Parts: sequence; structure tokens; C-alpha cells
Amino acid sequence: MTPKELVLDFYKNDLILNQSEVKEFLHPELIIEWNSSKGFVQMDFDDVLRLTSDLSKAYVRSKMRITHVIAEGQMVSVRYSHFVKTFENPREEMLLAHFFVIWEIKDNKLFRGYQMSQFN
Repeated sequence: MTPKELVLDFYKNDLILNQSEVKEFLHPELIIEWNSSKGFVQMDFDDVLRLTSDLSKAYVRSKMRITHVIAEGQMVSVRYSHFVKTFENPREEMLLAHFFVIWEIKDNKLFRGYQMSQFN
């Protein structure tokens, strides 16, 4: 699988809500540096799994609408919007945030992520 295919598979609909599936994509030494409108967060492997667990408790559906993908070697950049549906209102899709992330791939896993997001 190419780095681009790996990243696109990671952003498949609802995958982020399934901790066991997410785990398969993450390198054990994963680090994500995330700049959001609320500030800077650095996350490791366990932090991402906790986030996945939290998201699965709050949302029934998750969809990433990818607008741009650029791959060069082991680096893949993705621009997307993340939409969710809540348990309380599963018929209404709402925009969670817009994202841009640069992924470094190592051992065919997501190794380093440099992410920016902006809430709508």
C-alpha cells in the first residue's frame, strides 16, 4: 500500500469511531502536533485512542470530505472537513471542523502528524 492509499484509508467514513480499526493505522511511536483555534496540543498513540473512544461516545456517524491530497515519498498532505451526526439527532449532519494535516509514514503506519484545524 502506498503512503497516499494508507492515509486515504484512514479517513474512510466512520473509521475514527472504531478504536480497534484506528489502532491498526498508528505507529506505536506516533506523535501529532495539533494547532487548533483553541491552542496547541501534542498527542501520542494512547491520546489518539482516547480521542477515538470519546468521539464514539458522542457521535453515531463520522464523515471526512477530502478536498485535497498531495503525496511525495513518505509524506502525505490532506485537506478535509469533518462532519458528524450525534446520537441525539442522527438525521442532521453537522460540520465539526476544517482540517489540514501533513502525515509522515513509517513502517506503513501513521508516524508523525502536523495538523491544523479551525472550528466553523
